[in-house]
Amino acid sequence: MSPAGFGARLRWRAEAALACAAFALFRALGPVRASNLGGRLARMLGPRLPVSRVAECNLAIAFPQSDPAWRRETMKAAWENLGRVMAEYPHLSNLKRTPSGPGWEIAEESFIREVAARGGPALFLSGHLANWELLPPVAAQFGIALSSVYRAPGNPLIDRMILRYREEALGPVVAPLFPKGAEGARATLAHLRRGGFLGMLLDQKMNDGIEARLFGQRAMTAPALAQLALRYRCPVIPARAVRIGAARYRLEAGPPLPLPDSGDRAADIAALTQAVNDTLERWIADRPAEWRWFHRRFDKALYRRG
Repeated sequence: MSPAGFGARLRWRAEAALACAAFALFRALGPVRASNLGGRLARMLGPRLPVSRVAECNLAIAFPQSDPAWRRETMKAAWENLGRVMAEYPHLSNLKRTPSGPGWEIAEESFIREVAARGGPALFLSGHLANWELLPPVAAQFGIALSSVYRAPGNPLIDRMILRYREEALGPVVAPLFPKGAEGARATLAHLRRGGFLGMLLDQKMNDGIEARLFGQRAMTAPALAQLALRYRCPVIPARAVRIGAARYRLEAGPPLPLPDSGDRAADIAALTQAVNDTLERWIADRPAEWRWFHRRFDKALYRRG
C-alpha cells in the first residue's frame, strides 16, 4: 500500500467516524429536532467557508438587481437547507405521506399516477432543491421504481452510509443506481429499453455538455435527458420537493414537458435541453433559498469579474 493510499484510507475512516456519530445523533433526536439542529449548524458554519463566495457570486449573476444583504441572507438560508437535508438522511425511511408533521404531501398527483399506470420508459427531471432525496421514495409509493444516474462521493465509507439510508427509504422497491461514465450510460440505455423509470438531476454544470441559457447566461448543460427522451419518445415529468417545514415537504410533479419533433435531431435536443433549464430556473427563482448555489454553474469569466 502506498503512503498516499494509506493516508487516504485514514482520512476516509476519520471522516466516516464523524459522519457516523453525527448521523447517530440526528437519528436519536427525531426528524424535526434533527432537521432544526442540522439547519442551525450549517447556517452558522457554512458562510465561513470559501465556497460561500461562489454562492454569493451566483446569486448576483442570477438576480443582478438584488442587493448584497439579500444575497448574503439567501446564501445563509441555502446553507441552512443543506444542513437540514444532511440531518434528515437517517429519517428518510420514516418520512411518509401524512396530513401534517414530519413527512410529505403531494400536489397534482394525477401526473405521477398516469405515469405509473402507463409504465415505462419514463424520465423524471429534478434538481438539488429542498430535499432531492425524497423523490425516489415518494415515487415508490406510487409503484414506480425510480432509478438514477449517480456520482458517488469521494469517501466510499460515507457513500455506503448514504446508500443504506436510500435503500431503507425505498423499502422493498429495488431501483438500481447507474454510475456516471460509459458503463453507466450503457446500463441506463438497457434500463430504459426494458421499460424502466429514470430520475435525473440536471442543475449542475457539465463542461462537455451543450450550450443553453440559465438566468439569461450561457450555461453548459448535460443533454442526456433530451437525448434519451427523444430516442425513446418517453414522457419527461418535472418533479420537485418544496420545503414547508422541518422534515416536512410538498412534492410537485408534472405536467410532462412537450417533446419537440422538428425532424432536426440536434435542434430538438437543444430545444428540450433549454426547456429543462427553463423549468429549473423557474423553480430556483420561486424558492432560491432551497437550491445549492455552491458550485460554479456559469461561465468562468463571470466569476473572474466577480
